[in-house]
Amino acid sequence: MNSTTARDKWRAVAAATGPADRAAAEAGVRLAYRTAGLGEPERVLWAASPLAAVALLDGLADRGRPVREEVRTRPWAEERRRLHDALGPAGWAAHWQSTGAVLWDLNRALADRIRAAVTEAHEKTYEKAHGRAETDGGPGDVRLVLLDAVLGQHDAAWLAAFDGHGERLAGLAAVAAHAGWWWPYENVAVVCERPVELHRDEAGRLDRGDGPALAYPDGFALHAWRGMTVSAAFLAGLADLTPERIRAEENAELRRVMLEHHGYDRYLAASGARHEHRDETGVLWRIELADDEDVVTVEVVNSTPEPDGTHRTYWLRVPPTTRTAREGVAWTFGLRPEAYGPLVQT
Repeated sequence: MNSTTARDKWRAVAAATGPADRAAAEAGVRLAYRTAGLGEPERVLWAASPLAAVALLDGLADRGRPVREEVRTRPWAEERRRLHDALGPAGWAAHWQSTGAVLWDLNRALADRIRAAVTEAHEKTYEKAHGRAETDGGPGDVRLVLLDAVLGQHDAAWLAAFDGHGERLAGLAAVAAHAGWWWPYENVAVVCERPVELHRDEAGRLDRGDGPALAYPDGFALHAWRGMTVSAAFLAGLADLTPERIRAEENAELRRVMLEHHGYDRYLAASGARHEHRDETGVLWRIELADDEDVVTVEVVNSTPEPDGTHRTYWLRVPPTTRTAREGVAWTFGLRPEAYGPLVQT
């Protein structure tokens, strides 16, 4: 399989949602154990989400020792070393850039977000049940349990790099292709369902304004706007935003989210924005905010007409240090004002 095909295949796996193929995933689990030289687990149990898996594992006293090192870490290290030796340093670097590197940052960030959300939810549940915080490093410490996880579909970057280069990782690849995260222990393996929803923006960041950006079958979910973590209650309030509510928000990052959702044009019209500059590229507007940097936007008109013959107006947010419309428009293209001079406006 060539690099592009492998990358696209595992990109699709990383973004897959919907019910797991449990039979195929369990076969992959058992193959991964056998490949590692271990006996197959006595039981394969299923959980609806990583949070549910942590709760399930908390009650499994007979799960035995974790075997992630044998099942996942050691085979990966050996396969990487073999492929690196075969391709050479430059060849391996080029291979990684064309396969796994493209997927690495997005999946690592998503996995980190899931870990953080699981930890927070688990600790809240524990404190509510026991009236105290969980002792760090104790036998039920969620952080230690999360270290035992194999990330399944979110290991797509490495699996893309190793695709077609040997069978040692076939079991791991099979689980990833058909299920979510999983936990290998000596006597039992716990496997998660995949998410039922995943919403991202054009940059690949978690993003949804009217519900969870990532959701599992049991309701465990992450809410985000343009990659920024927000609460479900915050998103629910976006539908009824007013300029006064935006100005009253003390958290500067949340205030910026509100501005994006409400629309700079609406906010400008209702907030007494100051007209600072006009030239052939557009109009520069400024709004001063207490305890935050100024909101500065350039109003530009698309020279290409819409189907009905009208010309659409856009508001481009630019740095608060911007002093002219040309400077602001040039900044959006990564240029200095004197270097910005489009031959044709579009």
